[in-house]
Amino acid sequence: MNNTSALVLFSGGQDSTTCLAWALERYGRVETIGFDYGQRHRVELDQRAIVRERLAALNTTWRDRLGADHMLDLPALGAISDTAMTRDIAIESDAKGLPNTFVPGRNLIFLVFAAALAFRRGLARIVGGMCETDFSGYPDCRDDAVKAMQVALNIGMDSRFVLETPLMWIDKAATWALAHDLGGAPLGDVIVNDTHTCYLGERGALHDWGRGCGQCPACRLRADGYAKWKSSRP
Repeated sequence: MNNTSALVLFSGGQDSTTCLAWALERYGRVETIGFDYGQRHRVELDQRAIVRERLAALNTTWRDRLGADHMLDLPALGAISDTAMTRDIAIESDAKGLPNTFVPGRNLIFLVFAAALAFRRGLARIVGGMCETDFSGYPDCRDDAVKAMQVALNIGMDSRFVLETPLMWIDKAATWALAHDLGGAPLGDVIVNDTHTCYLGERGALHDWGRGCGQCPACRLRADGYAKWKSSRP
């Protein structure tokens, strides 16, 4: 395992793009992995290559460090998931307040497949955009879940993976700020223009914070975070 290399879970959204920039600042070789599980907003997958190209063009160091991209098809996950992320149904919450955009086991499955690839590629660091501050109540975004997965993966693969979650304890406004710290206004422009977060897969009107329906939970979270970040700047 090479501790100077990393594998980033990269969906093409705001959070994973920020994590990719974060990794490119720290590691000599950075590869990316994405998953097609039949998600309703699979337009995010179309943006992945575009965002990678934009990031490589921003910084020669990032360009030199950016390695291979890997796409995995996981149709079984979508087939067993009766959620608003995998079905054309209204977004709502259950009696416990858990939104039906939660895909049970998704992040856990992603981490297992990412670790299996990282094992073969000799990548010791696995970077994900999980966040316990703005996480919509998703239980597999919690720090405890990620730490438990790190233990299980290292035991099961007799390895020393380190699962890194640079967004775990910050809100969306701080995520905008982190992107600005990493790549300034040019990276901010990439996030606004090229990344995709909207649960409904809308790539229509361009808002200050990016493209999306503006109404789904992901869009509202992104828009509110952007407004909070902008208002806090001198």
